Amino acid sequence: MIFQWDFTENFLRPLGTFGGWFMLILGIMWIIYAAYETKRRKSFKKRKVEDWDFDITKFLKGLTYIGFIVGLLSLMSGIAGLIFNVPPSYTFPPGAGRSWFSGIILIIFGFLTFVKPANDLPLASIIGVLIASIVVIILALAVPQKVTDLIAVFVNPKIVLLIVFIIVFAIVALTAKFYTAGFMAVSKAISWPPLAVIFAIFCFIQGFLLLVLGVSISGYF
Repeated sequence: MIFQWDFTENFLRPLGTFGGWFMLILGIMWIIYAAYETKRRKSFKKRKVEDWDFDITKFLKGLTYIGFIVGLLSLMSGIAGLIFNVPPSYTFPPGAGRSWFSGIILIIFGFLTFVKPANDLPLASIIGVLIASIVVIILALAVPQKVTDLIAVFVNPKIVLLIVFIIVFAIVALTAKFYTAGFMAVSKAISWPPLAVIFAIFCFIQGFLLLVLGVSISGYF
C-alpha cells in the first residue's frame, strides 16, 4: 500500500469518544451563527434573510465557514459512537457502551451545522474537494504495494493520485451544482438567530453533562 494506516482504529473509533467535546464545540458554533445572523440582519428577531452585508467582518464570516468542518466531524463522531458502541465521553462508567440519544443528536446537529454555511459557501466546490480527497485516500490505502511499484516504473504514483483528484473533483463539483438547492433551503430555514441560541444552549447543557457527569440529558441512553 502507498500508506499504512488504520482509518477505523486510529480515527473513527477515537472520534466517537469525543462526542461530549463536539457538543460544546457545536454550542460555540451556534452562538457564532447567532451573532453572525444578528449582525447580518441588523436584528435578533428579524426573520428575513438578507444578502451579504459587507459590514460583517471577514473574521466573523470566516468563523461561520469553520462550521462546515465542525459539523462534518460531529456527524462522524455520532455515527462512530453508535457503530462501534463507544460512549461519547471518558467520564461514562467503565464498560458503558454507546449513548443512543447523544449519537443521534450529534448526527442531527452535525448535519445542521454542516449545511448552515451552505447559503454563503461555494458548496458544490467544497463537496467536490471532499469527495475527491476521500477517493484519493482510499486509493492510497487500498492499492497493493506491487501495483504501486509497477506504476512507479512509468510515473510517480503521487502524480497519478493528483490526476485522479482533479478528475473526481471536476465531475463531482459539476454534478453537485445541480443538487444543492435542498441544502440552501435548510440553511435558510435554520438561520433565525433565536433558533441558533436555543441550539447553542442545548449543546452546552448536553456537552457539560457528558463530560462532567458522564450522563446524557435524556438519562443513561
